[in-house]
Amino acid sequence: MRRFSSLLIAAAVSLVPFSVAASPGTAEAAAEPVRTTADPLGELARTPPMGWNSWNRFGCDINESLIRQTADALVSSGMRDAGYTYVNIDDCWAAPERDPQTKRLLPHPERFPSGIAALADYVHAKGLKLGIYTSAGTQTCARSMPGALDHEEIDAQSFADWGVDYLKYDNCNNQGRPAVERYQAMSDALRKTGRPIVFALCEWGENKPWEGWGDQVGGHLWRTTGDISDSWSSMTGILDQQVGLVEYSHPNGWNDPDMLEVGNGGMTDTEYRAHFSLWALLNAPLLAGNDLRSMTDQTRQILLNRELIAVNQDWGGIQGYQARDDGDVEVWAKPMSDGSVAVVLFNRGTTTATVTTTTAEVGLSKRGPYRVRDLWTGQQAQSDGTLRAAVPAHGAVAYRVSVDRHGVLAPLTTLGLGLPNLAEVNKPVTVDTTLYNDGRTPLYQARMRIEPPKGWAVDGNGGAWTALVRPGQEWRVTWRLRPTADQSPGQLAIAATANFAGIGGPQSRSVSGSVQLVAPPPAGTTAVSALQFVTSSNGWGPVERDRSNGERDAGDGRPISIAGTGYATGLGVHATSSVLLYLGGGCSALHAEVGVDDEVGTAGSVAFQVRGDGRQLAESGIRTGGQPAVALDVPLTGVSQLELVVTDGGDGITSDHADWADTTVTC
Repeated sequence: MRRFSSLLIAAAVSLVPFSVAASPGTAEAAAEPVRTTADPLGELARTPPMGWNSWNRFGCDINESLIRQTADALVSSGMRDAGYTYVNIDDCWAAPERDPQTKRLLPHPERFPSGIAALADYVHAKGLKLGIYTSAGTQTCARSMPGALDHEEIDAQSFADWGVDYLKYDNCNNQGRPAVERYQAMSDALRKTGRPIVFALCEWGENKPWEGWGDQVGGHLWRTTGDISDSWSSMTGILDQQVGLVEYSHPNGWNDPDMLEVGNGGMTDTEYRAHFSLWALLNAPLLAGNDLRSMTDQTRQILLNRELIAVNQDWGGIQGYQARDDGDVEVWAKPMSDGSVAVVLFNRGTTTATVTTTTAEVGLSKRGPYRVRDLWTGQQAQSDGTLRAAVPAHGAVAYRVSVDRHGVLAPLTTLGLGLPNLAEVNKPVTVDTTLYNDGRTPLYQARMRIEPPKGWAVDGNGGAWTALVRPGQEWRVTWRLRPTADQSPGQLAIAATANFAGIGGPQSRSVSGSVQLVAPPPAGTTAVSALQFVTSSNGWGPVERDRSNGERDAGDGRPISIAGTGYATGLGVHATSSVLLYLGGGCSALHAEVGVDDEVGTAGSVAFQVRGDGRQLAESGIRTGGQPAVALDVPLTGVSQLELVVTDGGDGITSDHADWADTTVTC
């Protein structure tokens, strides 16, 4: 936990088993270390732990009433019965000082007046387990309570006496002492108590615990990155860091890309479904981080997707891996113990994309046909070897695929939508729709239709027909949409449908997406904070206009200030961030004053980059808190799309609140 905070800071489907071709993630990739049930830290995490943790939603705003209510909600929501069994209290549960006589940690007298043992009894009575937190340092990460460094035995015994079942062991204020020694000391202390306690190493992946020492010190899971935050850029940045780690994951020793943010409000439900799909495939511990007492139906449905939980909890314990990376679209796969393969088709792009792979690419070596089950809708279809889906922007489609030679299902069909990322206002837009038949039987009497949005017309009245789409073939129609009234910048929503007949009777497919309608900046010099963003992503909270980044909520920043100098306009961001602007080739120059905002004092370390049409045009070098702003003056002649990027300065993203102050374009 190293986050800036207030400046202190399937059921699986029954499928026919078959062999899986050698690939990253097969059982041969790494031998599982031997653990024994006689060891108190032995067989405690044969599958990735599931439960809830207080930090992502509540931070230090916790008390025993919240923990009790959360335990109740785990039961009443059905999450306990789905496998979410740990109720984990994070930082800020203890008093600021140890007991002066016994040197034991004390529960915070106002937040936890009944004590941790009473809370453990309550949680255990619900059929749940209690987790707790401390740090392998002199203080915890929020500096709210003493850490366990040089107090390992007394703290471990306290946890055991209280009935704790899980320990998250953080890495803050560690005095520069070697990680292996610090984590080994707590491991030894936990073993000495004789109580089985899951040991979660949270040293942020700085010392690569997956390479062996995590197992050596008895860890059941180890963080591979810094903290996640509730943003698309944070989630995808952490996902990228999981590539190449597959061979190190195994039962009782899991790679941990940090907790779930599902339901916390910083991403859309589509993005949360992608987040959950990928974390399930990665064998990540599924630790919900939202307020379980007030979940929306959509959040509940995501967290209770039993088929994806079954993928995550598969007894074979093979982690999913990235089978292909094509930039905006990716293919991820996980071999399952019954011979099937779980597949996630992932779209990072800003508009709907058709993502395609094959059974061979995801490791299915035997001849088909194949049964394809959509793990979000439950629909099943038959494929001859191609796996495909129309995946929404920032979304994912999850399949479970198996050989199935004993039945005949409707063919796997996809209605793809080909859209430009951008279109200028008041100009025609060209759109493709494609009906793919990836099964073994034909489609008959296919009709396709596209509905013109309000203020638009479609050439050809928006309808098309074909008699036959053979197996393995596709039918494509190109449409030209014309504006019939003045348009404003924003999203142009487009939807299409296809109806056809085949095995199983009449069927239909639908697809939707949007095109970003953009307008170039006006003539003259304009503040970028006044311009439309094509896209924006931010490491913590939203990108702020004419304010510093602040905290999680929109508008919670302060007037922009760098090294004591105030600025009236600009963008307040947090690394890693990106803001994309449309210029249309008509601008000549950019001016910016860049630096770390004064709201983080002398903390923070970032670098600013200016990119034009994918090429780097300027770079600031590393800027740290307290340094004066540096000016960037960048020629923009001919640039159509301008991207303003802030990256981490190389020491993690803690307190990386950065300002694009007085940033203007001249057009």
